[in-house]
Amino acid sequence: MKEEEVNRCQIQNWYPKFKSLTIKTKLHELPESFIRYLLDDSGPFLLPSSVTNENAMPNRVHNPEEEEEEDDFQLSDNETDPPPPPPPSFPELEIEIKDSIEALGGKIFPKLNWSAPKDAAWISPSQSLSCTCLSEIALLFRSSDSLLHDLCKAYDSCSDRVSSRPESFFLALRKWYPSLKPEMEFRCFVKSNELVGVCQREVTTFYPVLVNEKEVLKGLIEEFFYDNVRNVFELDDYAFDVYVTKERRVKVVDFNTWCGSTLPLMYTWEELERRGSGELEFRIVESRRGVLPGLKTAVPYDYIDMSSGSGWDQVLKKAEEELRNEN
Repeated sequence: MKEEEVNRCQIQNWYPKFKSLTIKTKLHELPESFIRYLLDDSGPFLLPSSVTNENAMPNRVHNPEEEEEEDDFQLSDNETDPPPPPPPSFPELEIEIKDSIEALGGKIFPKLNWSAPKDAAWISPSQSLSCTCLSEIALLFRSSDSLLHDLCKAYDSCSDRVSSRPESFFLALRKWYPSLKPEMEFRCFVKSNELVGVCQREVTTFYPVLVNEKEVLKGLIEEFFYDNVRNVFELDDYAFDVYVTKERRVKVVDFNTWCGSTLPLMYTWEELERRGSGELEFRIVESRRGVLPGLKTAVPYDYIDMSSGSGWDQVLKKAEEELRNEN
């Protein structure tokens, strides 16, 4: 994989070409001071101070245990309490973001050049990527391991790597649609400019509706690729994500590199490499037995703890019970 291939998949590069076929988005080039803030882990977790919203989130992430420790600790007469560090402030960026969010309907989901902070949704009060202000965006970004890929590791898989990071970082504010269904998002794999594989994007859940709609969805996505993507996107080998609306329209969600940090989900890269022209396969989770919980990454320990009594232990026991009832 070459650096050029990675750069082609940055949203600020592909969005203008697919503007009418994707989610409405506002792009903002980020100042270097904000990038340093995202990477800084030397002090307390502070959120940007707000100049536009009196009801903004608190500047510091709340930790009740720290309050208890502070109550138990008494300063001596000779000691003084050091002043807290000032919260970071990005007034110009905040105003630009506020205007864009309002133009997009009041709620957005954010991403950087390549990645969205999906692994940090658990920390949001809404348990989603929905944001209404800079502080909420910063909370997701500072809590996301996935964003480190964009910030520090975007070119790690490149054979001609000369860069440690892109020339510029962009914040993409994408219109929030609360009614989107995860079962209608799919990952598509293109090899030698031919569509060779498609699978559901959310592989940790069995969706019965996909079993009945499989052939229809395959046809819609295949037609969309050859009519709208094949002769527009500049690479021969890549992956891209799409969403199929209830009106049976296909929308581009994102573009990703072939191999590298892109997950092949229900395939392996080795079998995708072996596929030739005319060998398109459409894969879905056909039953509860086919879910792939191992692909949940960078989430709280409760999500991956498999010990007796853990969350996953209870989920698996319930799934086994349902399977026994089905049989």
